[in-house]
Amino acid sequence: MLFGYSLPTRGPLATPENIAALAVTAERLGFDSVWASDHIVIPTDITSAYPYAQAGNATAGGSAFPADDHPYCEPLTTLTYLAGKTERIKLGTNVLIVPYRNPVYAAKTIATLDYLSGGRVILGVGTGWMEEEFNVLGQPHFAQRGALTNEYLRLFVELWTNDNPSFAGEYYAVDGIKFSPKPAQKPHPPIWVGGHSNPAIRRAAALGDGWLPMGIPGVTPLGPDEMRVKVDWLRELAVKEGRDPAAIKVCMAVRAGPLSERAPDRLFSGPAEAIAEDIHRYQNAGVEYFVLSFGSGDVSGITENMERFMHEVVPLVTG
Repeated sequence: MLFGYSLPTRGPLATPENIAALAVTAERLGFDSVWASDHIVIPTDITSAYPYAQAGNATAGGSAFPADDHPYCEPLTTLTYLAGKTERIKLGTNVLIVPYRNPVYAAKTIATLDYLSGGRVILGVGTGWMEEEFNVLGQPHFAQRGALTNEYLRLFVELWTNDNPSFAGEYYAVDGIKFSPKPAQKPHPPIWVGGHSNPAIRRAAALGDGWLPMGIPGVTPLGPDEMRVKVDWLRELAVKEGRDPAAIKVCMAVRAGPLSERAPDRLFSGPAEAIAEDIHRYQNAGVEYFVLSFGSGDVSGITENMERFMHEVVPLVTG
């Protein structure tokens, strides 16, 4: 069982000093990875349904996903910055919206980050949900974003693993090029597919090295029992794809804390024993890796929660 930490790369805490300090703290405490999320712009008028909105808030407007003047750091740039601030901790995207970027340019950036960091990239990927952002970026294929993502992922692998890459897809083709540096990791950085929908699980089974859904109480149907059902289906699909289901890591992104009293209907909160029990329940459902965020209004509060989790909860899980 391994644990990653999701950095505050959006909002008032997203300063260079804070992001670097929290990444260094995560490495010092023994977290396996740090993670950055992905949006390029936040339109001021959003009607697209946010898939992780709380019940009763069906759109991204209002309190669920407001546009503001706070920083929202681009994830690959952020992780490149952190590669120079850290030594061992892995660097993950949760999740990189694959259709937003030219696929050859994105593959080059990811490969370079993995090369320069000594093989520390975990590529969490998603299809995106905000049509308005697609439009701003000049991406006309919002309705086909699932198929586009699948094709781009296959192109990534071709560029990363073939000395003479050649690819002919419905949306993109490339031939007669050299592509270097290759990623440090062989055959390539692990691709963890985000999302809890059926298409996301199919994508993970066919193309992923891991499945990384987000579990938010009241939003995603991912209690331990539901998680077991989805994990079993993921493994069935992997076998049908001719793949080893054990080779697909089952991960989960969750909000942890507060590490004091149990919040009503809130998993991963309360005393260390309660959080450890939640982890065990999901471990029994097949989860092998957690990406944790720790809510707090300042860096000192986040640091305290990180320290308490690693010193109080983790020994109960791994001891």
